[in-house]
Amino acid sequence: MKKVLSFLKTLQKNNNKAWFDAHREEYEVAKSEFLGQVDVLIKGLTKVDPSIGSPLPKETIFRINRDVRFSKNKSPYKNNMAAVFASGGKKSPKPCYYVHIQPGASFIAGGIWMPEKEVLEKIRQEIDYEGAVLQALLKKASFKKYFSGLDEEAALMRIPKGYEEGHPMAEFLKLKSFTITHALSDAEVLDAKFPDYALKVFAQIKPFNDFLAVVFEK
Repeated sequence: MKKVLSFLKTLQKNNNKAWFDAHREEYEVAKSEFLGQVDVLIKGLTKVDPSIGSPLPKETIFRINRDVRFSKNKSPYKNNMAAVFASGGKKSPKPCYYVHIQPGASFIAGGIWMPEKEVLEKIRQEIDYEGAVLQALLKKASFKKYFSGLDEEAALMRIPKGYEEGHPMAEFLKLKSFTITHALSDAEVLDAKFPDYALKVFAQIKPFNDFLAVVFEK
């Protein structure tokens, strides 16, 4: 993804409409390269997790334009290209697989980010009942090869109402997002075998997503 990283590096230094308009052709070339990689990922991921269906690459990626209405950062463009794969499509509340390409800050992630209240409560209930299953998954050597554990973004300071202090799954129950993240170096992104590597990471996300997906069946 040489063209993708190259364009994004330059965009970071020139994040304004005048520059972008003058280099739109370069953006389209980089976007095309990214879509090609996404297409390969979709074809491989459907074998790992058929529930994602067979979306078109353009249906999985995000717009380069930022929504600056409520942000102090008024830069009009994102410094990354990203795609998400989930049962039900890009806006689905179900567990997803996510790839984020950004110079020096690329990563692969999975799970559910900031679920709605009803889903959040169901996930916590599932952890209360089946937390040992989640713990066992996180302890697997194949999982630990790529992930250090659940992300702790926006975690509560205290255990949520309805659960006793000292609960054996307290640290999980405090979470408001249920995601796992694997950082990528620029060298890994540029490697010709990047899609193969990404699919290996996705394969380790699958059991975690399966654990979360159960709440949508209840």
